Order: sequence, then structure tokens, then C-alpha cells
Amino acid sequence: MRNIPLSKKGESLERLLKSRIVFLDGAMGTIVQRAGLSEDDFRRGVPSLESSQLQLKGDNDLLNLTRPDVIKKIHLDYAAAGADIITTNTFASTSIAQEDYRISGDLIEKLNLAGASVAREAANEAAAETGREIFVAGSIGPMNKAASIASDVSDPSARAVSFDELHAAYKAQMSALYKGGVDLFLLETSIDTLNVKAALHAYLTLIEEWGERVPVAVSMTVSDASGRILSGQTIEAFYASIRHAKPLFVGLNCSLGAEKMRPYIEAFDRIAECYTHCYPNAGLPNPLCEFGYDQTPQDTAGHLFEYAKDGLLNVIGGCCGTTPKHIAAIVEKCAHLPPRKPRPPRSALVLSGLEAFESPDENAPFIFVGERTNVMGSPAFRKMIKEGRFSDALSVARSQVENGANIIDVNFDEGMLDSPKCMAKFLNLVGAEPEIARVPIMIDSSDWNTILAGLKCVQGKCVVNSISLKEGEEVFLSHAAEIMKFGAAAIVMAFDEQGQASTLDRRVDVCRRAYKLLVERAGFDPEDIIFDANVLTVATGMPEHNSYGIDFIEAVRRIKASCPKARTSAGVSNISFSLRGNNKVREAMHTVFLYHARAAGLDMGIVNAGMLGNYDSIDPKLRIAVEDVILNRGAAATENLLSIADSYKVDPAANNDAHRESDWDRLDWDERLLRVFLKGEENRASEVAMHFYEVLKDPLKVIEKPLMGAMGRVGELFGEGKMFLPQVVKSARVMKAAVAALQPYIEANLSAKKGAKVVLATVKGDVHDIGKNIVGVVLACNGFDVEDLGVMVDSEDILKAARNASVVGLSGLITPSLDEMARVLQAFERAGLRVPVMVGGATTSDLHTAVKLAPLYSGTVVRVGDASLSAGVCAKLASKESLEVFSLETSAKQAAMRSEFERQNSDDSDCASGLLPISEARKNAFKCDWSESKRARPGFFGEKTFELPLSQIEDFLPWQMFFKTWSISSTGSKVLSDLGKVEGLDCFFKDVLGVLTVLRHSIFPKIRVGIYEANSDGDDIVVRNGSGGEVRLAFVRSQLPNSHGKCLCLSDFVAPKSAGFPDVVGLFAATAGVELDNIAQNYKNQGDDYRSMIVKTLGDSIAEALSQYAQEKIFTPMMPSAGASMPSVGVSAAYTGACHACGGIRPAVGYPSYPDHSEKAKFESLLHMKDSIDIELTQSYMMVPASSVSAVWIANPQARYFTPVVCRDQIEDYANRTHKDLREVLRYIKIKNL
Repeated sequence: MRNIPLSKKGESLERLLKSRIVFLDGAMGTIVQRAGLSEDDFRRGVPSLESSQLQLKGDNDLLNLTRPDVIKKIHLDYAAAGADIITTNTFASTSIAQEDYRISGDLIEKLNLAGASVAREAANEAAAETGREIFVAGSIGPMNKAASIASDVSDPSARAVSFDELHAAYKAQMSALYKGGVDLFLLETSIDTLNVKAALHAYLTLIEEWGERVPVAVSMTVSDASGRILSGQTIEAFYASIRHAKPLFVGLNCSLGAEKMRPYIEAFDRIAECYTHCYPNAGLPNPLCEFGYDQTPQDTAGHLFEYAKDGLLNVIGGCCGTTPKHIAAIVEKCAHLPPRKPRPPRSALVLSGLEAFESPDENAPFIFVGERTNVMGSPAFRKMIKEGRFSDALSVARSQVENGANIIDVNFDEGMLDSPKCMAKFLNLVGAEPEIARVPIMIDSSDWNTILAGLKCVQGKCVVNSISLKEGEEVFLSHAAEIMKFGAAAIVMAFDEQGQASTLDRRVDVCRRAYKLLVERAGFDPEDIIFDANVLTVATGMPEHNSYGIDFIEAVRRIKASCPKARTSAGVSNISFSLRGNNKVREAMHTVFLYHARAAGLDMGIVNAGMLGNYDSIDPKLRIAVEDVILNRGAAATENLLSIADSYKVDPAANNDAHRESDWDRLDWDERLLRVFLKGEENRASEVAMHFYEVLKDPLKVIEKPLMGAMGRVGELFGEGKMFLPQVVKSARVMKAAVAALQPYIEANLSAKKGAKVVLATVKGDVHDIGKNIVGVVLACNGFDVEDLGVMVDSEDILKAARNASVVGLSGLITPSLDEMARVLQAFERAGLRVPVMVGGATTSDLHTAVKLAPLYSGTVVRVGDASLSAGVCAKLASKESLEVFSLETSAKQAAMRSEFERQNSDDSDCASGLLPISEARKNAFKCDWSESKRARPGFFGEKTFELPLSQIEDFLPWQMFFKTWSISSTGSKVLSDLGKVEGLDCFFKDVLGVLTVLRHSIFPKIRVGIYEANSDGDDIVVRNGSGGEVRLAFVRSQLPNSHGKCLCLSDFVAPKSAGFPDVVGLFAATAGVELDNIAQNYKNQGDDYRSMIVKTLGDSIAEALSQYAQEKIFTPMMPSAGASMPSVGVSAAYTGACHACGGIRPAVGYPSYPDHSEKAKFESLLHMKDSIDIELTQSYMMVPASSVSAVWIANPQARYFTPVVCRDQIEDYANRTHKDLREVLRYIKIKNL
């Protein structure tokens, strides 16, 4: 392929792409539908069509033959609009796509020839008229059958079409298009990567025949917010699968509409070494709109302008619903922008399953290839396949992936098996299992036909294992060329015409020769070459085999040095074959061999991860003996190893659990104790506790000494950041189980010496307890005796419990909880208590604690803002020695904060420096030019309820928020990428996913939505309900001007009454459901606090996901152009950056820009939340269930979130205009600086 020259037209197009953005045409079907054609128009002049008994209207490709004048005019209109590339009307002109119309044979070729000819004719005429070169792209659609998607629910291996059938159809279409004179091929609206690979294989075969490389472009479509192609691949995986064909440009078409394509365009921009494109639909279908879709030419052009302006695109056009007017608007808007620069080639091995796998050239992690899906290497797998239990065999593959395999090796080379058939069936089944198919496949066979069968079933970029020179250069290069056409990487064995290379020099020489042939003659990318220098068995007793291990290691070093960018691999288990049956010694041999081979540069190993150990953990005597053999350190090395091997032999009948038991048996009891707590092995807690009871004869001493000692170690590791909170929670469960085992022995003695007692409570009116529960776990792990009073706890109950406590912890999420905390402190003061108090929760702050809480109480009051700090603070508060010093330090800091606060707020205007009086702030409101505004209207007014399955909103789950709650301080995507790398993290995430699975079948998330006409009135928004009544929503205005001199209020973004037209706002409430709290309580009742906490933290994330879903899937589609034409009226680009891609903003009640919790009562009056979705309000306006949220939706694209800074004069004004007592306002409004 490397030596096939680019066509002349291809060279010309490439020059144009380097110089500027290139414009593609728009939809064909949209214009045809508006042409008013009859059934006769689809038949005339073609006898076979005229006699057809089927309705042909709608098969637009037929018009190439029957009404070429209509098609030509469409092409000319697009060229006149500024299109540089016009696409042929051949989207469905393949034998497979035309099956429904019973069109086949010569007529298929005629459709494509005619389609290409009419487009060529139009392009030449337009070029002559405009003086611009116009290119013709041969449109090739995705087919109506998919090769990698199961066609039968009862048989996941069944497919509606084969690779070979697709290949033949695509090859015939491309041949005809080429004859007709197209300048490039455009594979568009791709929904299945395996279909695309069949087309690209046909393309690569044809350009060899033609002797010139007509460019090809590849365009995929995403079907939902996951950003994956229909067959399941991510964009990165898709690109890895088609990159081998060297497309001229890649990107997206059709899909979700331009406004939602940014993340996917950005993904292509990050990885594509070629040019990129986007030609979206004109929004969503809407028969009431002029163009049949809801985006005007200006709308579509505006969205594409933003992407092009950011340097993301080289080719821009339109898909469904776009017209020449759309293309003209796009050209006018984007023509002056510079084109994107393609990314430089990556020096990495890139493979893919449903997800991409990349191994960079430098400092890449070792690649583990799972070997158990191999009939030669796994008797259990071979038995399943021979018995036809393919579905059971999938469990072996799944286990390999779960155990950390980056790639799975699949082999069916067994004399009694039909290898090609087995390979195809199994890989089709794998393709239907996303948790397996997400990793790349290694197709392993010594039979070329089996390899081909596998290549035709895998949509991702796989690895062929293997090819070699043993049949000579001609066969070797032929196989390499075929592998390249499938886009696969290849393992190259160190074999040549003389046989297997077994000496050091022969291994290196054979690999160097193969490398030169592949790179220089075949054009193989060196990154896709993986050498296996033959791992041969050592410790056989034959002296000539003694150097096999060290020779392989040294061969790896030399191959890496002399074959730039190539990778190396090893079939690791071969090294120990002489000791089969002794798994302990084999594991040590594999571990030692890999340790030294990796140091020499080995990139990849085909190995059973279950038979790998830790190099430093191998018994030193065994490790030295094994190392002597692997590295050939002495003639007696084999004899020495064999002499000790039997002492490590495990009973062959023993299973893995028994093997693990033997590891347990080798630990002393102190080591076992620590392991149980650090690993969270709850099933062993009773055994450990009872052992120490037998030793100490006193259950209380068992708790005080070994158990609390182990928990103390857990606390230390957590404090040092060496354990995650989920692991700590599991350790706490071990402690609970151990104490439960001792309970019968301690019931008679209740005077057990415990750590300092800490009473925790969520105050009255508040039901949030996630943070409090986490603090409880952290404190328990640090030896404190924790009494958790629960939620909604009255001050008197807290007082009663506090009399016997060393420390009290008060928690609250909502603003009214601050007042409840104050009441608790006042009750303590009246009762004469001096117990130290910690306060925490989202609504608390150090300043509020110093100014509003600490002065109420003579004891110490301190805010703890992070669960991980609670143990340290508690230790200081609970110790008489440290309490006095800590209290004095805390009091001094709080006094200084109060003084500074009083100084800043002592001005006669009641406003701190830099803040404006409310009357002046209103003069600096943000103002829109409403006279020029054209606001969209929603699809309905009034209220609706949406009950959603959890699976429908899972893509919106805010994992960053979830992990932060668990004190895992990273972004959600970073944490997810760390799975399998950070000890304990993947186990925790498996537990989370397990709970999520339970929730899918147990909870019923709901959203209650209201759409209303509304107008702003000063700082209020007046909402009109369906019965003609009005509800006034009250907001606050920031009195601190922003960088643009504006004092913002949410009402600024809704049209005032003076605008002369009604604006629109939305209200919604969403809940994870009452069932969620019941599930959490059930776990707690079963003693599983860990999963109870997971349920609650997931509940809050689900509520937030519902909020995001409401904005993106409910509000925005109902008003797709909401505020789209709103002028910026001179506002700078930085300011209008607040415009949100998913349509406006959704400030929640109680959050900074909408701070008054009592406003939720107005939501109840409009939405009837209690009756519709079972949300109730407490006396403090807390929403129950706790995993609920309420918010207002403002569609204005210039609306933005902000945190208002206010003065007392506004709060007094707010109280007057809402007819509330000032103290009530201060109780329910949440303002950071008050």
C-alpha cells in the first residue's frame, strides 16, 4: 500500500485541505422529498423497474437512472452554495441494501455508474461556472445489516450478514463508482465497524488493482450520549480499527445534531493523524419547521462555527435536514477560519476491542495476554468446546478480563475440532458480551484459514498470532499483506526456512530479517510488529537446553535495539513446562522469568495471571534456585531446583481455594490478623477473634489489644493516604464481625474499656447522613467508641446522649440545620455541659462557626470540613492533656475571624468594602436587548411526570461527585482509569456496580416537570400557572460587581413584562425514589453498613443524574432553539462563555444563586410533588426522600451560574418583598458571606 501513488485528484484535494477548510454538500433525501415526485418518477425508462410489483417510491438511488435531471439540479444547487465536494446519490446502491426492492445484478452496477456520472457532470459544469475545482465523493452507506451485531436473540453468535457478503457488495459498488469517475470514496453514517472493515478491505484490494490510491474518508454516527457507534465501540476504538486504511479524513455525520457533537469531535481531534470532518443533521425532525428539521441554516452554521473556530475541523457539511441554504450559511460563517492541523503519527501500539488499548513506545506498562481461552493451554476450556458448551467457555474469557488481562488469546488448534468454525462462533459470542469484548483479541492459530475466519469476525483492531518465515518469504509477505488489509497487528515467530531459532544469534538474525521484509517491502507499520523470540523449556535435564532462558532474555534486548518501534512478546508458560503439575514452582519460574525479561525490554506476555506471583514474595530459597535455572548460573542449577521442587508441590486435587489456604497456613496469627483487617476478609474475622480469645482468655482484652491494634493500623494507613475509604469501611465490617463473635463472652461484663465516646447526630429537620456515616467509620477505625443517633435528631435527645460523651459531632446539609445546631449548643449551655462539639456538613463554614455558633457555648466548637481530619481533631478534643491547648488555639482563631467580620461589616451602609447598596446593584443588572429576541416555544405547557428506569440515566451519573463523597480525591474519569492499577479501588468499584445492579431492579426514579409562561419583575420571576394564577419566585442579587461590572440575579435572564411577550421557565423536582432508603436500611439491618453507605451515596448521584437528564433530554428537546438567536448585545466572548451546550442553566433551590430553601413550598404548589412523585417537605423544607433535588430551568443561553455576595440591606429588602420575618429569612436562606 505504501508504494501505491495517490491519484491526481487526491493530490489536488489534499493540497486544498492543507490550505483551508473544505465544504461538503448537504442532504440528498431532504431535497428529493420536497420535489413532489410520484411513483412513476422512480420507474420511468427502465424496463425492470417499470414491471416491478413493489412500491419503489422512496428508493432515491433509482433516480440516478429514472430522473437524473432532479439529482443533477440538487448537485448544482449545492455547488452554487459553496460546496467543494458533492456526494453521489448512491448511499444505498449495494446489492444488500437493495434486497428489499429485489434489485440486483447489472442494475446495481448501473445505479452506481449513473450516480457517479451525473455527479461528475454537475461538478464539471459548476467548476466551469465558478472557477473552483469541485470534487465528487462516492457515497457508500452502512448497509441495513450488521456483521458484528447478533441477529437472533436466542443465538448471540448468529449474524444477518457475513464479512464475505459485505466485502463482495462493497467491492462491486466501489468498482462501479470508480468507473463512473468519483474522486474519493465516502463511507458514511457507519454504525458497525466490522462493516466498515469489510469495505476498507475491498478498497485496499481494489487500489492495488487500479495502481492508484483514490482517497477514502470514513464517517461514523453516534446513536446516544455514550458517544459510541451502534456496534459498541468508542471513538478511539473505532479510529484504531480503521486507521490502517490511511483515510484522508475521518469524523462524524448524522447523529445527534451539531450542538451535541463537541465531545465526539474533540475525541477525533485528539487522535486523528489525518484530517477531520463533521456534517451533522439540522437538529431533530420537526414537520412544523420550514426545512423539516428544527435547526435553521443559521443555527447549524453557528454550532459548526464554534467547532471550526476552536481548530477542530477540516471538512464541514450537512446531513439530514440540511439544504443548500444551510451549506451557504456554513460557508459564509466558516470560510475565513484556518483549518485544523492533523496530529503527528503516534509511536505506539494501538489495539482495540470495544475500547482502545494503547501501549506507547516509551515507559509502557507490561501487557498481559490471557492464555486460558486456548484449547492447547487449558484442559477445562478444551473440554467445554469439545462438548459444544460455548456459552460456558465465555466464562473463561470473562474471568481472564476480570483478572486483569489486557488482551485475550483465543486458540482452537486441536485435531478433532473444526478450528475455523469454532473460532468464528466463539468470537461472535464474545462480540455479544461487552465486558469481554471491550479488550482486544489475539487470534491464535497455526492454520491460516482459522486466522482468516477470526479476522472476519472482529470489529476491533486485533493481533494475529502468528506468522513466520518457515514457508519462505513469498508466503510470509502474502500473509503480512492480508493482515494489513484487516488492520491487525502481528506476532512474528522466530522461525525461518531452517526451522525454529533456538540459539541467541539465530533468534536475533531471524527477527531482524523479518523486520526488514515487513517494513521495507510490505509497508508494515513497525509499531504493529511483535516479535516472539521463542520461549523454550528449561530444567529439562538436557544441558543444551540450559541457556534457553537467558538466551531469550538477551535476544529481547538485542531485538529491541535493532528493530526500532517493534514490540516483543513471550509465551511465558513454555519456560516451565518441564515442571507441569507443580504449580508453585511454575508460578515462581514465570515470575522470575518475567522479572528479568521485562528488565530487558519485554513488552507483552501470554500468561495465566493466576500463575504469577510477586518477585519479592517468593521464598528466597526457591527464588535463588529458579533464578539459577533461568539465568543458567551453573551446571548444577537444574538438579538443585528439582531437589527442592517436591517440597513446594501442592496436591493436584487441591483447588485454588485450597492453594490460598496453604498461603494462609504459612502466616503466623499476628500476620493473619493484619491481613484480615487490611484486606477486609470478613469471612475470617470470627476465626481470628476466637484464636486470640483462646490465647488471652478475656474477650475484652481481645478487643482492646489485637483487634483495636489492627484497626489502629488501618487508621494509620488511611491517614497516610495508603488506604481508600471503601477499604476502611470493609475493615470496620471485619471489626464488627469479630466483636459479634466475641459477644457471647462479653455480655456478662459490660464494663469494657473502650476508646473515648463520640456521639454523632444529624440535627432535626435534616435527613442527610452520608458524611456523618463516613466520619463514624473513620473514628471507629481510630479506636473511638462511636454512638450514632441517626438523622432528624431533636436537641433534647442529643443532650441526653452527650452527658456521657467525650465529643459530640453535629451534621447538617441544608441551611436551616445551622439554626438547629445553634439550638443544640444553647441547650448544652443551659444544661451546663462543656463537652467539645464538632460541626460539619456542606452548609457549615469556619466563618459561620466562629461568628454564629461558638459565641453561644462555653465549650469548644470547631468545624471539621473533611472526614479524614475527624480522627485527628477528635483525638485532641477527647484528651484532657491536649484539649486545653487546642481549645485556646481554636478560640483565638475564631476571635480573630469575628473581629475581621465585624470590621468588614461595620460600615453604616451595612455593606463591606467593594459591595454596592442593593439600590445601586440593581442599576448594574445584566440587561438583554429583548426587542431583538426571538424566543422558541415549548412543546407543551403545564406539568408532566416521567418515571425512568435507572439504566436510562446511568450515562449521566456524576462519578466525580460520587468518588469525592468517598474521599477519593480525583476526577471521576481519572479514578475510573485507575481501576486495576490502584490496590483496592477496582474491588470497591465492583462493589459499587454490584449495588447498582440491585438498584436497577428495585428503584423507580422519577422527574416532575412544569413548563410555564413567565416574566421577570425586578429580582423576582412571576410564573403563570395553567389556571391563570401567579406564583412569584424570589431571588437575590449579587452586590459585588463581576469583572464586567454587572451585579447578577437569575431574573436578569428572563424577559421582563415590559418586553411585551411572555418568556418561558421550567421547574422540576426529581427523586431517586422512596425505595432507595428502604434498600439502604435493609442493608444496615443485615449488618452491612458498607453497602448501605454505597446505596445512599449512589442515591445522591442518581438525583444529580436525573437533574442533568431533565435538562438534556426533557427541557432542551422541547425548546431546541431556546434562546439560540439571543443577541449578545456587546457582551464579551468571555462573558457569553456561560452559554451552555445543553440549553440554559438549572440552579437548584438552596444553592448559591437561588438560596432560599423555603421557595420549595412554591414548587409544591405548582408541581404537586407529594402526590405525583412522593416527595415531601419537612418543617425545615428538607426534601424527603433525601436523594431528591428541585431546580428552576432558565433557557436563556446567556444565563450563568454565580455565587452572590449580599449585604444586610438586601436581606431586609428580601424579607419585605416576600412578606417574611427577617429571622425566618435568615433561617432558610443560604448565603456564603452571611
